[in-house]
Amino acid sequence: MRQPSVIARRVAAVSVTLVVAAGAAACGPKDNDAKGAGGDSKPQKGGTLTVLNASPQEDFDPARLYTSGGGNVPSLVFRTLTTRNRESGAAGAKVVPDLATDTGRPSENATVWTYTLKKGLKYEDGTPITSADIKYGIERSFAAELSGGAPYLRDWLIGGADYQGPYKDKKGLASIETPDDLTLVFHLNKPEGEFPYLATQTQFTPVPKAKDNGTKYEEHPVSSGPYKVVKNENDGERITLERNPYWSAATDAERKAYPDKIDVRSGLDSSVINQRLSASQGADAAAVTTDTNLGPAELAKVTGDKALAARVGTGHFGYTNYIAFNPKVKPFDDPKVRQAIAYAVDRSSVINAAGGSSLADAATTYLPNQKSFGYTPYDHFPAGASGNPAKAKELLKEAGHPNGITVTLTHSNDKNFETSPEIATALQDALKKAGITVKLQGLEDNDYRDKIHGVKTEPGFFLAHWGADWPSGGPFLAPIFDGRQIVKDGANFNTGFLDDKSVNDEIDAINKLTNLDEAAKRWGALDKKIGEQALTVPLFHPVYKRLYGSAVKNIVISDWTGVLDISQVAVK
Repeated sequence: MRQPSVIARRVAAVSVTLVVAAGAAACGPKDNDAKGAGGDSKPQKGGTLTVLNASPQEDFDPARLYTSGGGNVPSLVFRTLTTRNRESGAAGAKVVPDLATDTGRPSENATVWTYTLKKGLKYEDGTPITSADIKYGIERSFAAELSGGAPYLRDWLIGGADYQGPYKDKKGLASIETPDDLTLVFHLNKPEGEFPYLATQTQFTPVPKAKDNGTKYEEHPVSSGPYKVVKNENDGERITLERNPYWSAATDAERKAYPDKIDVRSGLDSSVINQRLSASQGADAAAVTTDTNLGPAELAKVTGDKALAARVGTGHFGYTNYIAFNPKVKPFDDPKVRQAIAYAVDRSSVINAAGGSSLADAATTYLPNQKSFGYTPYDHFPAGASGNPAKAKELLKEAGHPNGITVTLTHSNDKNFETSPEIATALQDALKKAGITVKLQGLEDNDYRDKIHGVKTEPGFFLAHWGADWPSGGPFLAPIFDGRQIVKDGANFNTGFLDDKSVNDEIDAINKLTNLDEAAKRWGALDKKIGEQALTVPLFHPVYKRLYGSAVKNIVISDWTGVLDISQVAVK
């Protein structure tokens, strides 16, 4: 996910805006009864689940969604070759089969991946789902008018870089073969051991060619999941889902599909959402949110009420907030200056600015502290909880700045408690103790993002954040530290302009591994190696706190998304 402002990577999005955007440590909602706050009775089928959201579910087309693990609301309608494991905590960071019988069978060098579909899969109209439908669903995601999804297919599939989609090129992608109705074979231009993760993206949703009406498809996409769209108003502001009668639990071990109906209402103010969930009156008792967190002030009120506190889901998502340096800008071209800043940081004050320890975990590693990422503990520049200004001054003196330095820190004016003025001011105060005078440059969010992602405009010292497209070190480290991903004429995320052959080669070597546990260990070791260069200063991983209605049961919050899994919820 590239830089989500709230929680999941773009949504990782989820669609993660998450947003999310989607967190930190490997743990689920330990403070909650797994059955939810609705009592000890077992979850039952029936009832209506209401979803109260701030952001509309725009682009409800599987080609255009940027979702990790199939998304949240989209995952109720769209099934994919693989999906996320629907369990709480670290167990939920695993990839599992969905439409396919397994997570994929790789060739020896991981450049060819073969999938077999389960038998008996059907759309909402009762027609069978075939391998050709999945191939077509992927191909239409290449069409310019349906852009917005993850870029990996274009990069990984042979011929993907030049393919324009089926509306312009009816021959399709030769790199996706469908030898029969149940088999798909993908041919990649380089080894990709994490292809099973990619196959969770909604671009792998089957789309029947006869029902494809281009940009209007999102109004009534053909369901392969437990629910179908019966109403989509105002571009996703109000979506009504009802049961797909042809969905079979026998072919779907992941989605529980307890409610009879899902009523998604968006465009609401976040404070109104939390007020309604808190009161839980009428239909709001059976309500959840998939995009609205509790803020510091709201959390303080909730914590003081035991009944409300029991209805707070706690989640962690692969996401890191950090300081970024441009080593082409003085004085940040000197590693000792960057190290001095790392020593001077007061993480306790930063965490307080981010909302307190309930909403943020201190970070000294770039990778989130979850096993699936390959988290390997290290602290190359130990500042303690409140900084080490003496060590910072020592390094500045060695760098030729005995009287300190004056620098400018660029941040967003958006009140997101991540890259916002509160965090910048906390850093300004801490660095002052080390003889570092920090001038603050606050920009409106669009201007801020344009500035920090432009090769020609990137400042020397700024706040940044990154979220995972899936729970692995690959989509976390490669976009930021692979020299071949430096983008000169577009959005560049390799902010330190690192182009180290040994790093690039190790990324390639790890990508060849199909044993994801072994790959995770290698990602962790690479993170530790890169961290020695002080191109970033990790600050904290966010923690997500979300209220849910008093009648909601079966709360599942995985480390994949960090938020309540709507496919598991019951309201009866």
